[in-house]
This record gives sequence, structure tokens and C-alpha cells, in this order.
Amino acid sequence: MTLNDIKNALLTVTSKVYHHDASGATGNYIVWAEDGSGETVWADGKMQEQVITGTIDYFTKVEYDPTFWTIQDALRDAGLSFRLESIQYEGDPKYIHYEWAFEVV
Repeated sequence: MTLNDIKNALLTVTSKVYHHDASGATGNYIVWAEDGSGETVWADGKMQEQVITGTIDYFTKVEYDPTFWTIQDALRDAGLSFRLESIQYEGDPKYIHYEWAFEVV
């Protein structure tokens, strides 16, 4: 799996997919970003494999938005590793914020 696989999976859900920053976005939208490194495999003093970690954030004003499930289905169908981290309510600007963590090799 690659970082492009994440982007492509999310684009099957909506065209409103942003990498790192969604300044000016309106309505419901997704922001995703890599944020660090997970497990790393070393051999002969060299990095052989590195896991990249990151987050996927979905912002919606729709209570019980079915897109929540559509996002998870798209990630699962793409064979990506993810877990739901949190569901929050952001009072200003009144968004429900879903956050998933992901890992890709």
C-alpha cells in the first residue's frame, strides 16, 4: 500500500479530499495527512521497511452521517490498515469530526 492508495480510496467517497490543509473548504470534506513513522525494519545497518502513519479526518454537519461508513468501506476495500481514533463535536464551526489513524508500508 502507498500514500496514493489512501488518496484514491478517499476520492471514491467524495471529490472534496484535501492533503494537510482544507482552508476555505465548505460543506462536508475529508483531510488526510501523514504524521510520522511506525514500525521500521532494519537489516545490515540499513532501513529495509518503514511504516508511515497518519490521520484521516472527516468533517460533517450531518448527524449520523452515512458517509462515515462509506469512508470505512472504501479504506477496507482498498486493503488499508486503519482504526477509528475519535468522534468529536466542534462547536465552532459546528462540525462533527471523525478521525481515523492509518498505517501504510
